[in-house]
Amino acid sequence: MPVNPVSCERLDGKTCVVTGATSGIGRETAKALHAAGANLVFVARDRARAEALATELSGAGGEVSFVLADLSSLGGVRRAAAEIRGRCRRLEVLVNNAGAMFTTRSVTADGYERTFALNHLSYFLFTAELRELLAASAPARIVSVASDAHRSGAICWEDLQLARSYPRLGWTAYCQSKLANVMFTCELSRRLEATGVTANAVHPGFVATAFLRNNGVIARLGMALSTPFARTPEQGADTVIWAATARELTGASGKYLTDRKIVSPSRASRDESAWRRLWEVSEELVGARSGRG
Repeated sequence: MPVNPVSCERLDGKTCVVTGATSGIGRETAKALHAAGANLVFVARDRARAEALATELSGAGGEVSFVLADLSSLGGVRRAAAEIRGRCRRLEVLVNNAGAMFTTRSVTADGYERTFALNHLSYFLFTAELRELLAASAPARIVSVASDAHRSGAICWEDLQLARSYPRLGWTAYCQSKLANVMFTCELSRRLEATGVTANAVHPGFVATAFLRNNGVIARLGMALSTPFARTPEQGADTVIWAATARELTGASGKYLTDRKIVSPSRASRDESAWRRLWEVSEELVGARSGRG
């Protein structure tokens, strides 16, 4: 069902941060939260597209501003978070949405496989950098866009960066990153107990977006052929917006949501020892690039 921003819970005076907001699910989420009265800060990589969205939204709801950052870079994540902390006295909603799938292996400036870096490490580090602000603003919510692709995923503990063998068309890398999203959310929720901050993961469904636009002719053709069977970005954003605003989810945390329902994620994602292991490995990966060892 397409989102009607008027149906969102009102967010007047609340600050919401959305990553990957200039297209697809992120764009529709940002529009709806802003129309509901939120003071919106969105994170984008492209200045022209960010300025166009800010102009489109100006005057239609709460305040709106943007931060430019490449979230596949740990430095970019930290700079974006620092800018937000400098601007915002409060933060009630954080939507981790920026993500992609890469059909060929490449690495970031930090030396990490790009899918894992953007889809998981950026969520992990961005949330960590904003955690104190969220806790000081409680009740607050963290919503991370995951995928049912996590059900096909496994964490390649001995080769997280998939340096030995990159999967055909990047599917295994994507599934691993989406499993990491769900596991991260579960462990984050456990660590946030008694803070007034909740953390939930959302499966938006298969959505017709520009998700594979940078992955060559075959990927673009595959997306074009499947578009008639896909949800619109508005439909895909519906449960994300619900997770960010719904009164009935007050206090709900560590949940996996789809079609405005709480559902059970994969068995692999429910392994609490794996949650802790992924958390510790992620701390090492982001800490090794920040001088903290």
